[in-house]
Amino acid sequence: MQVREQAVAYAIGAASVREIDRLNIRVATALAMRRAIARLPASPDYVLIDGNPVPELGTRHEAMVGGDGTCLSIAAASVLAKCVRDHLMQLLGRRYPAFRWQENKGYATKAHLDALDHDGPTRHHRTSFAPVVQPRLL
Repeated sequence: MQVREQAVAYAIGAASVREIDRLNIRVATALAMRRAIARLPASPDYVLIDGNPVPELGTRHEAMVGGDGTCLSIAAASVLAKCVRDHLMQLLGRRYPAFRWQENKGYATKAHLDALDHDGPTRHHRTSFAPVVQPRLL
């Protein structure tokens, strides 16, 4: 991938389903960002992020809502993150074909919701996600 080849450095950070459920999505996102920053070969002086400010990031940063549409660095980071996530969704799709993760990339499509109703959630589903917490009524 050209982004990886031309990047001075990059790192991927993630938060688990359990962390997202326990902490909430915003805090878990900050945790994933801190993990990515910690994995970089050198500590950055300043970070650009897509979205709103993240006070708990622990690193000086500038937040840009819609930053992936206005900043090439943020756009490149978004491409890397999407590629990693798509790969994970492919793996989950093979393991749990009823949920069709390889097609919906984790979004609650009708087929995915039908599989939730029929098979119940997997350990990869967030228990804080409304369709998991409250299944659809007949």
